[in-house]
Amino acid sequence: MRNPFRSEQEAYRLLLLTIGYFALIVTAATIGGVWVGTGVFVVLTALGMWWYTRQGEEVEPAPHVRRGAENERRILVIANETAGGAELRDVLRRRAEGVRQRVLVVCPALNSRLRHWATDDAAAQAAAQERLDRSLESLARVGVEARGEVGDADPLQAIEDAVRSFGPDEIVISTHPPGRSQWLEKRIVERAQARFSEPVTHVVVDLEAASDGAA
Repeated sequence: MRNPFRSEQEAYRLLLLTIGYFALIVTAATIGGVWVGTGVFVVLTALGMWWYTRQGEEVEPAPHVRRGAENERRILVIANETAGGAELRDVLRRRAEGVRQRVLVVCPALNSRLRHWATDDAAAQAAAQERLDRSLESLARVGVEARGEVGDADPLQAIEDAVRSFGPDEIVISTHPPGRSQWLEKRIVERAQARFSEPVTHVVVDLEAASDGAA
């Protein structure tokens, strides 16, 4: 069965719902007595079990539908700080050989839990847009034409949104090396490979090594 909580935001939301669940039961029992509290407990528990069952159903990846022409290759890139890295540029340049390439770069708007629940996403959106602009300029300098957009804070949800609208032939996930990548710690690459029918390529970009080399 697939884990129904696909991000830290969803897990945090579950925590708040659990607190509200017990608060409603205690309030009902205090105001209406034990039987009223028991009734509220039964109803809320039944609703929670129904929701969990629906969320946990195994979902098969939708079959890939090609949208471009035969000589066109659509590549979806999910990246943040590593979007302008040399390793990623090299991969995209190789993918463009002999075909017409269309590249969409998506930078998830990373945000803290507190700001997310306070619906304060403006700073995260602005920071993601800056990273996106820099990465598009970096790709353009090596001849890779791409367009970009800011995506959901959850990288898997950002991929899902872009797959639905862009219809890529391949998904490229760019991360920091192991030990410095939160996405690798959360198994984003493996989860994307299990969730989407499109081929998923993982590119490791070592910005620290590049910086040391430049120095």
